[in-house]
Amino acid sequence: MAEPRRPRVVLGVAGGIAAYKACEVLRLLVESAHDVRVLPTRSALRFVGTATWEALSGQPATTDVFTDVHEVAHVRLGREADLVLVVPATADLMARMVHGRADDMLTATLLTARCPVIVVPAMHTEMWEHPATRDNVATLRARGVRVIEPAVGRLTGPDSGKGRLPDPEQIVDLALSALPRDRSTPDLTGRRVLVTAGGTREPLDPVRYLGNRSSGLMGYALATVAAARGAEVSVLAANVSLPDPAGVQVVAVETTAQLHDVAV
Repeated sequence: MAEPRRPRVVLGVAGGIAAYKACEVLRLLVESAHDVRVLPTRSALRFVGTATWEALSGQPATTDVFTDVHEVAHVRLGREADLVLVVPATADLMARMVHGRADDMLTATLLTARCPVIVVPAMHTEMWEHPATRDNVATLRARGVRVIEPAVGRLTGPDSGKGRLPDPEQIVDLALSALPRDRSTPDLTGRRVLVTAGGTREPLDPVRYLGNRSSGLMGYALATVAAARGAEVSVLAANVSLPDPAGVQVVAVETTAQLHDVAV
């Protein structure tokens, strides 16, 4: 009996410092029995070279549409892919996606892909919050592209804020759960889901509080699955120390009164 076809993932890599984390995403995907073809932009190769992508994937890493042009590779890759995952996505790449640019292999393949597309941005906070970027994100989402909210944390140099790439393990978990058994639209697309997670703490005095041992693990797991199924997910996290789920908006609260105020 022939072995079943391994899921085919196109991993796009844009030219940001977070490109080095895409190496771990690639390794995890390959180790979980996926065929992964890496399409780096020319700028991405200034951060991580071709040899690294090809050694980890076992396949050529192509930047331009003129490589193996007789195969019309950008059309073939787009048609055959079960998932296109872009890690990291820069502000520039998302702007090119919005305008339908096809000036390299990655953007040309994105135009031919008919499978789910997940975009994981990473950039400085000011770039993420710029009106042009926010408009581009809204446009991509309206077209059915899953644009994941960046994490909050240390950025390039001494800067911290929203714009950090989520941990590779979180990205891979999201990608694996988004791989469809068929090519239908995820069943929670267009739905908004609110999840509460963790345990509230009620102050008894300046030192002590009344609380419980809830870790928030179950709530975060539910939020991750809902996001993977296409929902717009918000989590009200009460004293949770876990990493924020990728693609989910997390609002931190402490007491029951704070939880109530945010929820209503």
